Amino acid sequence: MKLASLKSSNSLDGELVVVSRDNKFYTSVADISKNLLSAMESWSTVEPLLKKRFEDLNSGALSNKIEIKNFSGFESVLPRTWLFADGSAFIHHIKLVRQARKAALPETLLTVPLMYQAESGRFLAPNEDIPQRDFSHGTDFEAEVGVIVDHVPMGISAEEALKHIKLLVILNDVSLRGLIPEELASGFGFFQSKPNKALSPLALTLDEVTEHWINGRLHLPLHVKYNNQFFGKANAKEMHFHFGQLIAHAAKTRPLVAGTLIGSGTVANEDPAMGSSCLAEKRTLEQINSGAPITPFMKVGDTIEIEMFDHYGQNLFGTISQKVKQA
Repeated sequence: MKLASLKSSNSLDGELVVVSRDNKFYTSVADISKNLLSAMESWSTVEPLLKKRFEDLNSGALSNKIEIKNFSGFESVLPRTWLFADGSAFIHHIKLVRQARKAALPETLLTVPLMYQAESGRFLAPNEDIPQRDFSHGTDFEAEVGVIVDHVPMGISAEEALKHIKLLVILNDVSLRGLIPEELASGFGFFQSKPNKALSPLALTLDEVTEHWINGRLHLPLHVKYNNQFFGKANAKEMHFHFGQLIAHAAKTRPLVAGTLIGSGTVANEDPAMGSSCLAEKRTLEQINSGAPITPFMKVGDTIEIEMFDHYGQNLFGTISQKVKQA
């Protein structure tokens, strides 16, 4: 099943719709659930109803379907939520960014996930401009995979946590690299350096990616274009910690409310041919290989596109396509 959220003048949570498997049509589900956050809070009740509407849309049984010419009228599939906990499950990425700021690796690098509580009060639309106040802030993109869960009990095991994953998304975790070192040095962590993010226009249930969802990981490359040029195609299967482990880590001392978003962290592979999923990684590699970073951080007018395709070439989540603008 594929879900999306139309922009709405009546609600900051958008209007929930189901989208056909080929991304060509959508239909309203207002009679089932007004928005995705509400649907997540009563998932066991609404899921079979949404699935039936999705099946009818794909079979041609519905007459009230609307053609999708582009996703300009869509919000991020989850326009806002109660909690976004962003992990860092790709060890290669951690090593590179720590090296860039001359920081030591944590002793528990391989045993305890890194995670921070991210901005969730509003996600940028998938084609909405990224506002930049000051070029010295070091605007960067970070291409990630994410999962949306139903209610997760406190103290859950990693294997049991996998059963609470209801939807998959991709996202752009916008970061301000110039502000990160000072914030981390204070001992209190990220805040100003992690502004509004953007999610994909579509969210998928796990049965849409059955052959690619293995051991709590999505075994597909995440394609990144920067200023219309290839930047990366790192495969998300190389997560050191799978999503069940990330969810269990987040729920160690608290239950997670339905609609919580858990991020994978920047997708990264050790093979340099796979490119990168953020500018910080590329700059660190340039530092290692040539003695200094060459690629600047984002400036006004720069564009970023993030997509994921299955083995048949289907654009699974739609496209995150953003441009930097002067705030």
